Amino acid sequence: MSDLLQDQFVQDGGYRPEFPTDLPPKYYHDYFNYVLDFVRRRYAHILTENEAGFLEGYESLSEDAQCLFIRFSNRSKSFFRVKSLSYSEISDLPAVLNELLEQAFIESICEAHESRFSEIIDLFTKPELLVLTKMLEPDVMPSKSIKKNDLVRWLLYEYDFKALCEIISEMESVVKVTFEAEVMLMKFLFFGNRNADMTEFVIRDLGHVRFQSFDEQHLSVQFETRKDVDDTLMISLMKETFDVIKQEMPPEDIFDWFMNWQAGSGTGLSNKAIPSFNSFILRVSAWLERKKMLSQALSIYQLTNDAPARERRVRLLYNLGEIDEALALCEEIAENPQNADERYFSLDFYERIKNKKTRIVKRTTQALKASEAIEVSVFFRYQVEYGALEYYRSLGFKAFFSENEPWRALFGLLFWDIIYDTNVQTIHNPFQRIPSDFFLPDFYYKRSALLRERLEAAHSREIIDEMVSQTYKEMYGITNVLVPWYDGALDKVLTLTSLLSHEQIRLVMLEIALNLKENTRGFPDILIWNESEYAFIEIKSPTDHLSSRQLHWQHFFSEHGVKSRVVRVNWLKDEGL
Repeated sequence: MSDLLQDQFVQDGGYRPEFPTDLPPKYYHDYFNYVLDFVRRRYAHILTENEAGFLEGYESLSEDAQCLFIRFSNRSKSFFRVKSLSYSEISDLPAVLNELLEQAFIESICEAHESRFSEIIDLFTKPELLVLTKMLEPDVMPSKSIKKNDLVRWLLYEYDFKALCEIISEMESVVKVTFEAEVMLMKFLFFGNRNADMTEFVIRDLGHVRFQSFDEQHLSVQFETRKDVDDTLMISLMKETFDVIKQEMPPEDIFDWFMNWQAGSGTGLSNKAIPSFNSFILRVSAWLERKKMLSQALSIYQLTNDAPARERRVRLLYNLGEIDEALALCEEIAENPQNADERYFSLDFYERIKNKKTRIVKRTTQALKASEAIEVSVFFRYQVEYGALEYYRSLGFKAFFSENEPWRALFGLLFWDIIYDTNVQTIHNPFQRIPSDFFLPDFYYKRSALLRERLEAAHSREIIDEMVSQTYKEMYGITNVLVPWYDGALDKVLTLTSLLSHEQIRLVMLEIALNLKENTRGFPDILIWNESEYAFIEIKSPTDHLSSRQLHWQHFFSEHGVKSRVVRVNWLKDEGL
């Protein structure tokens, strides 16, 4: 997950408007029906016959039957013990169950479920399974001290699945919800991913998050073709499968599994699925690398050029003795680096290979060693930035912890309407926190004219401050991954703009826009200022290091006259400590 999304808690947690603290009994019914209606209106043309049949069959159910089906579908499991069901909003549960059975929206356990026996058996406790065992064979009973897993294995060894199903059904009714794939697809089409779920409705209606308001008729479809849907969903499911099997299978088998899939279904993917596929490649190859499967990791890294694939390939080639190939790839990266990590890595590693007898000091390390040092009380050894704040405040400076937040907030407030412009066709559902191209190069290319037009209109610090303040007031509390909501957040932004020229602000905002994924991080830790000077300062403890992204901003600021520097902290032991 990106730094931006990890920071979401700040702005989600900082605003609590007055909303009802409870929801109507059948709130989930309204939510689910909204999702189905939304999907039907936008994607009817790409639904299969089975999916269209599901929608038609669902419409024919009574309201209570729909509610029970939704209850089942919103759970993580597929099998349910009938006697454990209890929903106060559903009046006649036995009649509703019969309706769902008759309409094939649930089914009783049967031989067709043999491959999912573990899910069925997990519904029962060990004492209940011992009762079941006694019903099967009262004269042959395992010890009561037997562990549940061993008891399950014993049952499967002694009895076939059909017999176990029959005895379970005799003991009590167990049902399985159907149309699981169809429901999964409906939610995927609505949210556009497998991460969001129906709780988005709940947190909205309970007031935990205020979402940007969009005119629904201006929302665009996220998937133009059925292939877009199938390929993107397939990769999402493959990622989930990988997260499970990597705990169970040896690395060699994982590699074979991935390569076999890639050679078949993983080729000829739609453009819509490519970013997700590339992130999957990076996840699998990095895991294989950690498992010391260097050649195998290299072969998978070669399937993409997305960062950090090329850097990892250079390192692996070097470790595998392919020196010429490593040098050639370093030169290729240096000619067209995708980010600061690639830029500095290619230069440093190239020198390391070419000058084996000379110890090469990385550029980030050189910059850190050349920086000035201050002495801070060792009391702050676990909060070095706050120690630095106290140091500069003692010298008469005003200071606050800045890092990425005020820069992100300035960008988010200055370009709010452009980020969420539905005309760009990257807003697809009413719960979208970020546009679908937010972390892609397309973000800038689709909006470059709008962004530059806004910056031309904001041709003075006064106008920028007015725009930012007005947006902050109008949008206060609405979720925006770039903008936090708490007392003092706007003041930090306005302090930042008061110290920079209009041109400097323009250049930093354009640099961020070019690559939101990379360029919204790495800003200096603290801002200090007084009546005559200011500085953005990157603070480093004796054991810390300077990142490539931090060095990038130091160079960028230096190039454009923004006062910034790196400062090392030396610990000053206080008397009595």
